[in-house]
Amino acid sequence: MIKSVLAAAALFAAVATPAFAERAVLRGLDKVTGHAQDFNAALGRPVRFGTLEVVARSCAKRPAEETPEVQVYVEVFDYPPAPAGQESQKTEIFHGWLFASSPGLNALEHPVYDIWAVDCRA
Repeated sequence: MIKSVLAAAALFAAVATPAFAERAVLRGLDKVTGHAQDFNAALGRPVRFGTLEVVARSCAKRPAEETPEVQVYVEVFDYPPAPAGQESQKTEIFHGWLFASSPGLNALEHPVYDIWAVDCRA
């Protein structure tokens, strides 16, 4: 039930997203090193950040005359280190909306990495 509601919301957001929003700009923080890095995620294509794989599904940005807000729907998978001779198992650790104005509202919970929305671009 929840997955179907989220899928419907993502589909609605994808239809409502302006045609120029082809990629999301996200910021990732490595909490161990303290290094923050901005990266572009083309909608529907996976992007790696550390051991994470991030797939941006939708990106919406309010018009300039309204209160600034960027919303990005993402799916995040983790590839933790595997024992020698074995492949790493892909695990979904987060899927949902990230809001630029309130990064803590619906935050990714990971012991090493933080990711938040920055912008939508063509």
